[in-house]
Amino acid sequence: MTRRIDVIGTGGVRLAAWEFADPPKTGPAPVLPRQAGPGQPVRGRASGPDPAGPPDPADVPAGRGSGVLLLHGLMGRASHWASTARWLSERHRAVALDQRGHGQSAKPPRAAYTREAYVDDAEAAVEQLGLGPAVVVGHAMGALTAWQLAAKRPDLVRGLIICDMRASALGAASQREWEDWFRAWPTPFATLADVRKWFGEDDPWVERPNPARGAFYAEVMHECPDGWRPVFEPERMLQSRETWVYDAHWEELAQVRCPALVVRGLDGELGRAEAQEMVRVLPRGQYAEVSDAGHLVHYDQPDAWRAAIETFLDTVLTG
Repeated sequence: MTRRIDVIGTGGVRLAAWEFADPPKTGPAPVLPRQAGPGQPVRGRASGPDPAGPPDPADVPAGRGSGVLLLHGLMGRASHWASTARWLSERHRAVALDQRGHGQSAKPPRAAYTREAYVDDAEAAVEQLGLGPAVVVGHAMGALTAWQLAAKRPDLVRGLIICDMRASALGAASQREWEDWFRAWPTPFATLADVRKWFGEDDPWVERPNPARGAFYAEVMHECPDGWRPVFEPERMLQSRETWVYDAHWEELAQVRCPALVVRGLDGELGRAEAQEMVRVLPRGQYAEVSDAGHLVHYDQPDAWRAAIETFLDTVLTG
């Protein structure tokens, strides 16, 4: 079962937060409305407060154990964390957030996509959902948001997991490559099968067939009158990316005081040398590596991902 709780982010932006848990093992399963838009729809019941304000504490369910906030990367959505959130929910309260411009959260105008806005949104989610002090797990852009939140509000973050995100500046050439890549997308796609094939096989960025990558992008598509298009606006993704590609973020890493685990896929975007330097800079850093995984570590290899982080999580959440 999936439960939605609305969060009010900075600037009044309405954000969708999701709790994923397996349905009860007894009794008939209820018929629930679909989460609109994804390529592989998530079942769930939209549940939340009046959109005029943040959730009433009475509407926020009591969690099992400590809180975990899961932050997806650029172009991702909360449902990409469903597998992780479900096993976490056996002992802890795990909530995944659709960040601004993504998933079912609001898509504000250009000026709203700043680093500060993303961090403030995560801060609002932890506070309004009563998760703190939480372990914050982030993938790619979500990982940067996570460690910036940990540096800004150490009282809200008791542990941190950084998944395949670099601390070094990527530079202008990287941004131009992304602009060219977005222009190469053959949108609209006629079918979801076409989405999976292009991103899993035909995309020039794919070195070898990768069905998990195709499934990942199918999940961020929705059906439009002319075919399947992304639920996000590509230009807003580029604007979000502009806020970190030109700057390095080592200083914020050094300010993180809680235990932190840096995880990289062996074939991901974060190299081993940089990952180990990040661990050295983090005052309480640890390192984990997942073989046979690319950038989408948690999505490529969910079992190996769980094995890489579970001991760390247990230690931080129950210690």
